[in-house]
Amino acid sequence: MKNNTGIWIDHREAVLVSVEGENVSVQYLESGAESHFKPSGGWKAGGTNVAQSVVKEKSAEESRMHQYHAFFQQIIALLADSDSIALFGPGEAKVELAKEIRSNHDLQNRITAVETCERMTENQFTAKVKAYFAAGK
Repeated sequence: MKNNTGIWIDHREAVLVSVEGENVSVQYLESGAESHFKPSGGWKAGGTNVAQSVVKEKSAEESRMHQYHAFFQQIIALLADSDSIALFGPGEAKVELAKEIRSNHDLQNRITAVETCERMTENQFTAKVKAYFAAGK
């Protein structure tokens, strides 16, 4: 029996719905990533022409990228038993996760969809995942 997994993801959280026959399981994961940098303070750092906020924003962005990578790896670890994976979400996180999954040799050919989808309740998303895989996609 195939184990199909649908994932709704944004940069804050992921909802994994696994469907195997009539069995359905739902898991929630939080990314723990910091929110976007909001500059405060002055524009110049110690006599240089480089804006402090630009330097801080760059290091904050780099830190966030590492946090997202760790978040995606945490999700990938839960996908080992999945035969098919469908990714849903409102922004770029689904595309970034798809790229991470495709770089994993064990899972690279299991992605069946990457679709834009707004936030839903757990029941709505579970129904969407069941319907998606029932349609034979």
